[in-house]
Amino acid sequence: MILGVSLVEAAWLAAAVVVAGILTGILAGLFGIGGGAIIVPVLFEVFRIFGVPEEVRMQLCIGTSLAIIVPTTIRSYQVHRRKGLVLAEVLRKWALAAVFGVAVGAVIAAYAPSEVFKITFAVMASMIATKLLVGRESWKLGSDTPRRGIAMTGYGFLIGLASSLMGVSGGSLAAMVLTLYGKPIHNAVATSSGLGVPIAIAGTIGYVLAGLRHQAELPPLSLGFVSVLGVIVMAPISSLLAPYGARLAHALPKRQLEIGFGLFLLAASARFVISILGAHSAAPNAAALVEY
Repeated sequence: MILGVSLVEAAWLAAAVVVAGILTGILAGLFGIGGGAIIVPVLFEVFRIFGVPEEVRMQLCIGTSLAIIVPTTIRSYQVHRRKGLVLAEVLRKWALAAVFGVAVGAVIAAYAPSEVFKITFAVMASMIATKLLVGRESWKLGSDTPRRGIAMTGYGFLIGLASSLMGVSGGSLAAMVLTLYGKPIHNAVATSSGLGVPIAIAGTIGYVLAGLRHQAELPPLSLGFVSVLGVIVMAPISSLLAPYGARLAHALPKRQLEIGFGLFLLAASARFVISILGAHSAAPNAAALVEY
């Protein structure tokens, strides 16, 4: 037994984490994302089996996810930048505002219940998937991104805030906004990969600090809301494979990339909708047992 878990069960959990690391790396490069939508659901099940309290489990998943995707986002961005498709001006205007949004999200993580993060994940991922799967070329917010002012800064802030609450690098959110402003999907993916670097780094720091007040409730080898063990296992694998996904992204037709991205987000979103519904259905049953 290891921490109350059988060796067979521990082996299956380790295998799941390794597979998630592989998928994370490929998806990060392919879609310009850090892979948090894969990491968070897997870690949620791992931490559940290891008895991490419900009150801090989702926050631990998100903080660990942000830490894991730091090297992945860096490597993915490097590959995309060499292709010359990164919109440097957009990246400069969004980066600082996104970091501020991440900081606000980390503060929320210190006090908000886990349902807040699940709902945020499901809603945002579903919106993006809808745009990718059934959206039309006529769906536009404008012919080009705002050149200056609060609109451009606001996008950066909201992307950072949502990313911090979802445990992602912001790639999916940034890509949606950029395509609504007429940017080609390949440019959107490349630029979103660059924005993911400051978001993931700031998010990791923020969740470490936010989790310090909950340290007694967290499992061993946790630094705030970051599982050091989870980072050690998954980060090297996902980082190693990210460049291969990025190369694949540049070889695929636009529509295939959009459909694959949309289906991926719907699957991740459905996982948390099921979790929320399961929690609410379990509560009345527990109350009935107490009454009985």
